[in-house]
Amino acid sequence: MAEKGYDGTTTKEIAAAAGVNEVTLFRHFGTKQKLMEAAFSRFHYADEMTKLFNESLTGDLHADLLTISRTYHKIMYRNRKLMYIAQKGSSTLPEEAYREAGRHPRHMQKLLTDYLIAMSQQNKVMTPNPELTAWTFMWMNYGAFTSSMNGKKSVTEDSLNAFIEESVRLFARALTP
Repeated sequence: MAEKGYDGTTTKEIAAAAGVNEVTLFRHFGTKQKLMEAAFSRFHYADEMTKLFNESLTGDLHADLLTISRTYHKIMYRNRKLMYIAQKGSSTLPEEAYREAGRHPRHMQKLLTDYLIAMSQQNKVMTPNPELTAWTFMWMNYGAFTSSMNGKKSVTEDSLNAFIEESVRLFARALTP
């Protein structure tokens, strides 16, 4: 699907690529649409980011934002083919698949908003609108990811790390009272 798009790929091709027969694919997923929903559910980032927020953040704004950004980019890079399918099939993917894909950013936004509120209550962050601040942080990272995915010139690991370091430095500095 990453090569041919959602409509351009048959269930027979999907089954062959997965090393199963088409009947097995239908038995497990029922339809190509349900397969895409399952892929967005399983191979996105909501669960991993929830675990990160619950277990790995320290309360140090700069360090936490670095951890969040690095983890986000690692997950998005790992799932880049799924993201490419979503972009390439934007007019043909079933609405339910988009709804499932959209669950992840909404969940991430809630995690970030709750984090910023908690940090604000501890006087470690100053933001008049934690929800908007969370969206801004997410869009900054998503923009960097999509630019690297869609660009003609490959983004190196060094340049991505430099972006993460600089954007987090600026963001943390702006939020620190």
